[in-house]
Formats: sequence, structure tokens, C-alpha cells
Amino acid sequence: MTSDVKEPEWLTQARTLSTAEVSDALDFFNLPGSALGIRPIAGPAKLFGQAFTIRFAPIDRAQPGTVGDYIDRLRPGSVVVLDNAGRLDCTVWGGILSRLAAHKRIGGTVINGVCRDTAEADEADYPLYAAGKFMRTGKDRVQVEAYEQPVSLGDVRVCNGDLLIGDDDGVVVVPHARMQEVLTKALETRVVEVQILDAALAGMPLAEARKKFGYHTLQRSPTTLASQA
Repeated sequence: MTSDVKEPEWLTQARTLSTAEVSDALDFFNLPGSALGIRPIAGPAKLFGQAFTIRFAPIDRAQPGTVGDYIDRLRPGSVVVLDNAGRLDCTVWGGILSRLAAHKRIGGTVINGVCRDTAEADEADYPLYAAGKFMRTGKDRVQVEAYEQPVSLGDVRVCNGDLLIGDDDGVVVVPHARMQEVLTKALETRVVEVQILDAALAGMPLAEARKKFGYHTLQRSPTTLASQA
């Protein structure tokens, strides 16, 4: 998704999916992925790209590290995922990073914690998602502990290369190894929901339309359906 290689058709179509549609598909496969508490903060509320993960930790006073000069390592289209342990008292992303990331065509930033300088992200038209916003810097408070390792985002685990999708409702995470089946399922479910709506708009009672097209079982996993049989 971040190279010049032509992406498959299913992936191109999946770029139009909402987080709600993908969340239902994750439910179908019994996969977690809906990042609780992470919401759009600044810039356009639209995100679609593979994760570059960074984990922060409280600063080591004896041998302090850095908040991270990692921006030049990122590929266009990738999504920066910053795990600051959900801290709300200091930031790990600000205006300089938003402007540089927009210039480098990074896909967006998602933070397990807070951000600042949100007006600059708005001006740069850069997608920024977090648990909130707060002005106090993370310098001399936190430092980078690991790059490209599993991190937490709300209550969801994110591995480097996983797919992040964001919109006005929040962020979902799709494991890299399950991308095609999850996104294909979401696209198939959309078709059924369109059929239900079209039938209802044409005069069919909603309950009848839902029953006809199997609305109540769309997101239920095969295991759940088997147990109910």
C-alpha cells in the first residue's frame, strides 16, 4: 500500500469502507480491533494505512533517551502508531511532526495518549487521532522504548504492518495476516445492507427485509451460528 506496485482490487474497494463495516467483519471472525477511546482530534477524519509502531516509556533519568526523530524512517501512506501507555499528562506528537508528516505524505498518526498543536494539524490537513489533547510536552518525561514492535492502542494490540482504518467514529485495527478476508467480508456485508435498505425504501417492512437478507446474522461468526443451530 505504500509502494508503486499496483494494489489488488479488493484493497482499492476497501478504502471506501467505514469503521463500522470493518468492525462487524472483525466480529464475524472473532477478532478484536475496535480501539476504545481513540477518536479524531484534528485534520480530516479519514485514515487508511499500515502501522509503523512506536512505544514510549517513562524517561530514564540516569540515561535519558529521545522522544524520537523517527519521521524520516516513515514511508508515504504509512500510519504512525504511538503508544504512550494512555497517558493524558504529556504529549508525544506536536506541530512540527504534523507539518513534516503532511509534507512527507504520511497517512496519519494515531496515539494511545494525547497530542498537542492541533491547529497546526488542521492547517496541514493531517489526520490525527488520539485519546485527547493536552499542551504539556513529553520531552524529559517519556522516551522511545521500541520501534516496530507490538503496541497497545486503547484496548487493542497493534503489530507493525497491521492495517489501521479511521473515520468520524474512531479507529479499527485489522491484523496484517487477515486483511484480505476481513475486508472482503466487510465489502460483502455492505452489499447485503444495501439490499435491505433498497427493499425497505421500496415499501417492504424493515423487519421483513432484515429477515429476508439475514441482517441479524451478518456479523455473527460461524462458530456462534453453529452453536445456535
